[in-house]
Amino acid sequence: MQINKPKNITESIAPPSGAGGAVLSASNINKYFYEPDKFQVLKNISFEANRGEFLALVGKSGCGKSTLLYILSTMDTDYEGSLVMQGERLTGRTQDQLAAFRNEHLGFVFQFHFLLPEFTVLQNVMLPALKLGKYSNKEIEERAYQKLKLVDMQDHALKQSAKLSGGQQQRVAIARALINDPTIIMGDEPTGNLDKKNSEVVFEIFKQIAHENNQTIIAVTHDPDFAKGSDRIIEMSDGQIIN
Repeated sequence: MQINKPKNITESIAPPSGAGGAVLSASNINKYFYEPDKFQVLKNISFEANRGEFLALVGKSGCGKSTLLYILSTMDTDYEGSLVMQGERLTGRTQDQLAAFRNEHLGFVFQFHFLLPEFTVLQNVMLPALKLGKYSNKEIEERAYQKLKLVDMQDHALKQSAKLSGGQQQRVAIARALINDPTIIMGDEPTGNLDKKNSEVVFEIFKQIAHENNQTIIAVTHDPDFAKGSDRIIEMSDGQIIN
């Protein structure tokens, strides 16, 4: 799959043709902080995300969207309610079980790329697959080149990641998130550190991942154009879904 020149990201997007079936279901999620005083940060959050759906989580700072994403990513297990992915109930699983599930089924793209600067682009992308241990080293290298080609970074594979621009590093981070073919890619402000041009490139990559690869994307964003171009916006306020 080739990344074409980004289109105007305010254009409407047709629903993904291969979409269908919930891959994530959150039911009555409640979350409390206890310092300095008890405070309910999430209040009865319930929603589903479908296969191949590009979903944006929006809301003012402090509304609870990043906290919700942290729970959806299985990194935070201190909550009330139920979380089901791929038909598996994840609430109540051990940390080791959750780590194994994350590595196989979830990919992550953050505001900051978190690449290892002393490693090459190729080595950074290969890391999650090496950890998963599902493929041979040769297969992992081939898969890494494939994902780098997807984000148009294959020509930089042998460069140290520290020598790339910010936009290039974020594209490498996306390739790394895709290496194990996750069911869901979760983004926390994936364009928050990028200029408009690079934000459009990242948006186009995300759109193609969802609509052509049939992978689900759930992204927290403050970028109105990014959110507007998604398939569905979930708006939060004061720990609740309001839209």
